[in-house]
Amino acid sequence: MHAMTIGRLSRTTGVKIETIRYYEKIGLIAEPDRSSGGHRLYDAVSVDRLNFIKRGRELGFSIGDIRDLLGLQGAAPTCAEAYRTALHHRALVREKLRDLRSIDRRLTDVIAGCTRDGKETCAVLDVLSGHE
Repeated sequence: MHAMTIGRLSRTTGVKIETIRYYEKIGLIAEPDRSSGGHRLYDAVSVDRLNFIKRGRELGFSIGDIRDLLGLQGAAPTCAEAYRTALHHRALVREKLRDLRSIDRRLTDVIAGCTRDGKETCAVLDVLSGHE
């Protein structure tokens, strides 16, 4: 693969240019070489790394977790450490799901209490205002 500009890297990976620059700034991806005109030039390693980061973010991993997981690549032993990170992350996801289910039940109750009759009182607004 030939060197590519940040625009092409963005199109190739589906990651926005601003996000790529941010990942460079915080050290998740290396500063690329520059053309004689000062344009960033990325290679296949950058594409692979950015795709790794993107997939990690899609799974909800924090930047810190992704940094740790990237650090495990090529190191041995890595699987046990990656497993622990993923297990911890899954526990956090499950906790969020419990919270979301609770919110869903509460919203269902609030919506059920809404009469939609044009009166001056509204169950939704009352709950949000703390006047249940």
